[in-house]
Amino acid sequence: MQLGALLAKLADDRNAAAALDAIDDVALCARVLEVGARYDEMPAAYVSGAVRRYASKAADEDWLGLMSALERGDDPGRTALQRILYWALAQDTRDDTTDGTGGGSRRAGDREPNQV
Repeated sequence: MQLGALLAKLADDRNAAAALDAIDDVALCARVLEVGARYDEMPAAYVSGAVRRYASKAADEDWLGLMSALERGDDPGRTALQRILYWALAQDTRDDTTDGTGGGSRRAGDREPNQV
């Protein structure tokens, strides 16, 4: 499967949920749950949103790193999803700490995070 087709599939919540279950990474799933909850997102919605954000906002260096990881990895789908999720979590965590409010700058036009 080509990368574009993979990203298109992961942008759908149903496919994203199945892919998240398939990667079998408990720590990563826990972080997705935690950060997604800040934005009232179920894990599948967080994953599909992360894929869309990566496709539109990742820097050239991020794409180069993804391509290198895909070449080295034995499961391209798993490798791509993990790489994209770690990128999104880093972006969201950075945004939560840089705007001084505990969140809100993550995605222009998206919901504000829960201030629990």
